[in-house]
Amino acid sequence: MTDELPELRASDADRERVAERLRDALAEGRLDMAEFEERLDATYQARTYGELAPITVDLPAPGGPAAAVDMTKRPLGDGSWEDRIVGGEDGTSQWGVAVMSGFQRKGRWTVPRRFNSFAFWGGGEIDLREAYFADREVVVNCVAIMGGVNIVVPPGVEVVVRGIGVMGGFDHREEGAPAQPGAPRVIVTGFAFWGGVGVERKLTKAERQRVREERRRERLERREARRELRKGE
Repeated sequence: MTDELPELRASDADRERVAERLRDALAEGRLDMAEFEERLDATYQARTYGELAPITVDLPAPGGPAAAVDMTKRPLGDGSWEDRIVGGEDGTSQWGVAVMSGFQRKGRWTVPRRFNSFAFWGGGEIDLREAYFADREVVVNCVAIMGGVNIVVPPGVEVVVRGIGVMGGFDHREEGAPAQPGAPRVIVTGFAFWGGVGVERKLTKAERQRVREERRRERLERREARRELRKGE
């Protein structure tokens, strides 16, 4: 984009570059979700450089100064499995316990080589979608007595279920799904009595947001095409 020729028509690539700046700003906390969605809509509706420029005028340029971050928290990087398998670490949490209550492990945490969970008249959620892994193979051991544990994995992760159920059960539906190269292997073991251990795959928040953005852009493009068609009639 250029300040000297703001009337020039912007390309799809120009709009995508601005959208990527907005996604980065959302992830960094510079924009809240309402601001992000408002600016994103304006980005895909923009037709000239002059309309695009104000959208990111208050955001730092790529490679510019960034806010200080807590170095004990790992950034997700480019999202590759190579970045997320951090060998040699014990994990940020070893146990999850729910006795007539509940527990959650979610967000950017490090899964140890063996994570143990126990649910008695309660429930637990172990969400691995944004997690790091202490090894390429981790074990999630679940004991559910009149309770339940739900494990959420991202697409691409290999799942192996070896648990035993008595008047209860383990969910095997996610076994055998294609694994991505370099992705970790998650082995689910344990015992369920009058309880259950579920395993499900879900997209990450970022991937869901990207799908929503794509659908929103398609709607805007169709709306613009109809507008242009009416002008030509």
